[in-house]
Amino acid sequence: MKALLSITPGGPETLSLSDIDKPSCLDDQVLIKVSACGINYPDALIIQDKYQFRPDRPFSPGGEIVGTIEEVGAKVARWSKGDRVIALVRWGGMAEFVTCSETDCLPIPKGMPDNEAAAFIFTYGTSYHALKDRANLGSGEKLLILGAAGGVGLAAVELGKAMGAEVLVGVSSEEKLQVALEKGADDGLVYPRGPFDKESSKALANSFKQLTGKEGANVIYDAIGGTYAEAALRSIAWEGHFLVVGFPAGIPSIPLNLPLLKGCQITGVFWGSFCERNSKGNEQNNAELEQMYINGKIKPLVSRTFTLSEASHGISMLADRKATGKIVVEIP
Repeated sequence: MKALLSITPGGPETLSLSDIDKPSCLDDQVLIKVSACGINYPDALIIQDKYQFRPDRPFSPGGEIVGTIEEVGAKVARWSKGDRVIALVRWGGMAEFVTCSETDCLPIPKGMPDNEAAAFIFTYGTSYHALKDRANLGSGEKLLILGAAGGVGLAAVELGKAMGAEVLVGVSSEEKLQVALEKGADDGLVYPRGPFDKESSKALANSFKQLTGKEGANVIYDAIGGTYAEAALRSIAWEGHFLVVGFPAGIPSIPLNLPLLKGCQITGVFWGSFCERNSKGNEQNNAELEQMYINGKIKPLVSRTFTLSEASHGISMLADRKATGKIVVEIP
């Protein structure tokens, strides 16, 4: 079978389309014929050995797949051959076939096409866990989202509106701002490219304060990090929640006098660990997300698709912060 492999650590240009053996299905596994694979930011990190998991090489990136079950192990009870599923596999997804545990699979919401299904659970699962479980976002509260035109950011925009919040966004271009507004954001700003020195950070903080108003944002969803984080934190409301989601602009350094003066909480969001530690809570969240999709409240934006041989270009787009919404690899 064909697979896009990471053979040595490096950027997307180091990936190689190769022929490898089709994996064998163990008794507690299912074998999935992959039709689509979503690209997420961990894919850009894991091939450089910069992610929290380091699989043995060679391996394929791609942790979010959609496909049809071709074979079920003898101990598998919940799935049958021919079932169409979403599977979260951490890595290995940019290949024609994947094996995984039956518990790694989810049903696809009714009427959802493959490319949307491959762009669904990672981003919406992360953002819903962040807003619901970590920040307890309430109706009428003010939500500020950094990186609002990316996969998790756009998901947060839609979910914030579905949860009754006033949604404000920060993005890096007018085009991305328009996308976020079309997805339901109430207002937003275009911030300059970082990193920022002291004076430019102060100017950005003032822009966030003007956007969020006198009382500030009750919840700040930071999917960017870097020097954007401190500037945004200065616009938080008293006893607000600052959600740490990702660091494509680098890991921030936050002066700890700020959370003291604001009485706020800086809260980490590690959705993958939540899924493992609280499977029932995760299943409930997934069921609620499925219902939101069926009711038309959320809908993944797939901005680009690539073939398996072109997938490295998609990872490059994401790593360079040029992507809007989700990028998906289609595997015939």
